[in-house]
Amino acid sequence: MKIAYLSTFYPFRGGIAQFNAAMYRNYEKEHHIKAFTFTRQYPNILFPGKSQMVAEDDNSDAINSLQILDSINPLTYIKTAKTISKFKPDLMITKFWMPFFAPSLGWVSGSLKRKGTGVVSILDNVIPHEKRPGDIALIKYFLNRNSGFVVMSSQVKNDLLALQPKAQFIEVAHPLYDHFGNKISKEKAREHLSIPNNKKVLLFFGFIRSYKGLDILIDTLSMLSDDYILIIAGEMYGDFKDYDLQIARLGLEDRIVKNVRYISDQQVPIFFSAADCCVLPYKSATQSGITSISFHFDLPVVATDIGGLKEMIEPHQTGIMADKPDASALKTAIENFFQPGISEKLIKNIKEYKKQFSWENLANRIIEFAQAHIS
Repeated sequence: MKIAYLSTFYPFRGGIAQFNAAMYRNYEKEHHIKAFTFTRQYPNILFPGKSQMVAEDDNSDAINSLQILDSINPLTYIKTAKTISKFKPDLMITKFWMPFFAPSLGWVSGSLKRKGTGVVSILDNVIPHEKRPGDIALIKYFLNRNSGFVVMSSQVKNDLLALQPKAQFIEVAHPLYDHFGNKISKEKAREHLSIPNNKKVLLFFGFIRSYKGLDILIDTLSMLSDDYILIIAGEMYGDFKDYDLQIARLGLEDRIVKNVRYISDQQVPIFFSAADCCVLPYKSATQSGITSISFHFDLPVVATDIGGLKEMIEPHQTGIMADKPDASALKTAIENFFQPGISEKLIKNIKEYKKQFSWENLANRIIEFAQAHIS
């Protein structure tokens, strides 16, 4: 097939770009694919992190994409649609994760759809974690301009059908990231982070946003014995000040290893290799790319029973669930994880799980779906 892929690609960084790069590499093996991306993704004033672009030391997959779409300039919507139309794709793929992108991606999608191109959107979220007035109208605008959808959790499926009951869609599990390199020895990783080998090490990884529940995890750490250490590794979206105040109030400075910054791909193995488990204390969630990274390194997870997290964990016995986003519930789940024999069992299950969820499977399912229902 001839495929246009409109989303975030290099030189932009982050999980969306990594996801799209993995998909692109699978499609280029058998299809004629062209990547289109943003000239401006977010205006700097609206971007809560340090930078949207890859740094010099990032080991990013430099997909050859055409930078053409400005998210807030309607004139580029027209230009993008015309440029993609000239490519004459059989299928256009987009990725949707927040209402901010509904006008730009929705306009281009609608234009291609009207000209007979099948348009499939991979939905990370339908309803955003951090809600704002006008979100639902923007989301409906976007959904109505697509031919079909890919969801990766029941939560997202239910949100989609609540807004568009007759939507054409497929549900496929989130693939496992496989571009971060190999796990290193626990001893070497902990030496790098100055963590003693006799500690029980918890990892909180990824962009730090309020819905991800880091405050819950910090409270949980204060309820656990001094044997436990917490690594916080990820860029703060906003101000870390409130977390610093919480850490100081609870007297946890000596039990928290802080790396509050963007973690480049080549640094990722250090953090996942040093930890005993990855903790997702989320207050709101659909699916999580962090879970996929954790499984890549054979690292079990402890997560709150929110959104679609359970679907990746409980049926496959690859982690421990806390029944709610609450410090006491999370404490119980973490202590259960460290019971004798539990970690070894979960790691064994993760190795079996990894055999089932490939990027090739997701890429092929989208083609099959488009050919059967969209073309």
